[in-house]
Amino acid sequence: MKALVLAGGSGTRLRPITYTSAKQLVPLANKPILFYGLEAIAAAGIREVGLVVGESEPAFRAAVGTGAEFGLEVTYLRQDAPRGLAHGVLIAREFLGDEPFLMYLGDNLVVGGVSDFVEQFEQSSPDALVLLAHVDRPEQFGVAELDAAGRLVSLVEKPKEPKSDLALVGAYLFGPAIHDAVASIEPSGRNELEITDAIQWLVAKGKVVDSQVLERPFIDTGKLQDLLEANTIVLGAIEGRNDGHVDAESELVGEVIIETGARVVCSRILGPAVIGAGAVVERSTVGPAVSVGPGCVVVDATLEHSVLLEGARVEGVSRVVDSLLGRNARVSRSDGPHRLVLSDDSEISLS
Repeated sequence: MKALVLAGGSGTRLRPITYTSAKQLVPLANKPILFYGLEAIAAAGIREVGLVVGESEPAFRAAVGTGAEFGLEVTYLRQDAPRGLAHGVLIAREFLGDEPFLMYLGDNLVVGGVSDFVEQFEQSSPDALVLLAHVDRPEQFGVAELDAAGRLVSLVEKPKEPKSDLALVGAYLFGPAIHDAVASIEPSGRNELEITDAIQWLVAKGKVVDSQVLERPFIDTGKLQDLLEANTIVLGAIEGRNDGHVDAESELVGEVIIETGARVVCSRILGPAVIGAGAVVERSTVGPAVSVGPGCVVVDATLEHSVLLEGARVEGVSRVVDSLLGRNARVSRSDGPHRLVLSDDSEISLS
């Protein structure tokens, strides 16, 4: 079995961060979201991965390389524009051949991995196995309708009036019949080849399409609050360690990781939290649910439920919550006029 990982989207819902960084490379607990998916794929026993990328291909090549770090062999497949999930399958035809494959969305987090679903697929050999999850806003997902016996009846992409709260999770298992499906469907109203239409084509043709409802967390990290929630979940599984320097006036509470070269001075770190390599935290309270990236500086500040990317700086700010700070971003206190330089789609709240 091979894997197809889709990482060609533009990440409009996470702008302005994604103007300069692919959404799949935004870190959770200081590790790119994409890496959790690659690790799950390797844990399932899959070795060959096709990574569908767009304009950010150089960044992915720099981060993932050959895939050897994950025990994988990665082939890069260039997508000229985001044209839908089914289009990703279409352009990967030569790479995939007629082998069954796992399709995984690179900005999704499936807690607990996908090994059991891969095993289920290999045992029953359906034409497709789709993973479903109960969600609060089904109109934002591909929505599945099941009959009384639990069999898949229909799939609709982002319906205005959902027939259920069961959404497609960002992991799918397919047999070779999916290639006929993606070659047969037409672009949707948003000019994309929808994977929901391809799966519906399989159902209409009488192919065997199984489904499994997830009983563990799944998060699409495409929006800020969802990304922060995913960060919280990942941090909740860490085991604390101190590879940096924490002075006698500081306190670590709960599971906290202090990475190599980081310094914590006169501060309180409330786990779960990660302080990245070379970061400095002085006279501050950080946590819970905070990832401080490498080289960040936090001085005279309070951070909660937030992610700071590499080189970000927060100084003299009484409370920063539910926030995502990009690389080398700076937040500081000002009692006078506010001087701001904000990119498109930025958001700021001042008191």
